[in-house]
Amino acid sequence: IVGLNSADSVRRLKGPERPINDDQSRRAMLAALACVDAVVEFSQDTPLELIQLLLPDVLVKGGDWKPEQIVGSAIVLAAGGTVRSLSFHSGYSTTRLAEKIKKGKG
Repeated sequence: IVGLNSADSVRRLKGPERPINDDQSRRAMLAALACVDAVVEFSQDTPLELIQLLLPDVLVKGGDWKPEQIVGSAIVLAAGGTVRSLSFHSGYSTTRLAEKIKKGKG
């Protein structure tokens, strides 16, 4: 199950020009992945309520977060789950892509 920030929460967190894709497109891209069984959208700034409700066995977030900094990590670990921080792949950044498009280099 993948938790997906709603467009409104993304705008609150990252600014008025984000997200680049609409909610339906972002859900469809994630749902198309073979490893994804369901996509659950949340409108809060963090997925804490969703994590408390689902109590996942594994909690994963992008590599700019240390596992102990990930929202909900204490809950998952206390329940015997695992928390992972994925490594970044150089050159893949929504912010960088948006900057290239603005400069006409996209």
